[in-house]
Amino acid sequence: MADTSLPTLTKYVRVRSPANARFVEFDFAIGQADLFVELVMPPAAFEQFCLQNNVQPMSEEQMRVNDENEEKWRFGYDTLVGNSRQAEAQ
Repeated sequence: MADTSLPTLTKYVRVRSPANARFVEFDFAIGQADLFVELVMPPAAFEQFCLQNNVQPMSEEQMRVNDENEEKWRFGYDTLVGNSRQAEAQ
C-alpha cells in the first residue's frame, strides 16, 4: 500500500506588529520562508494558531531575504528609483 501521508514541512512566522498591539500582524510560510501570506489575528488566536501549527520564527537571514525581495518588487532594479536606492546602499 502506498504512503498517502503528507510530508511534514516546517512552518514559519514573522510577527510584524508591535508587542502590545490589539491584533497580531504576521507572515506565515510553509516549507519555504520566502513564500508567505500576511495574516491578522487577535493575540489569543495567534498563540493557538502557533501551537496547532508547531511554527518556528523566521531566522534573521530569512527575514533579510524577504525584505530584499519586497524591496525589489516595490522599486525594481532597473528603474530610476531602484537604481538610486542601490547607489545609496553602496
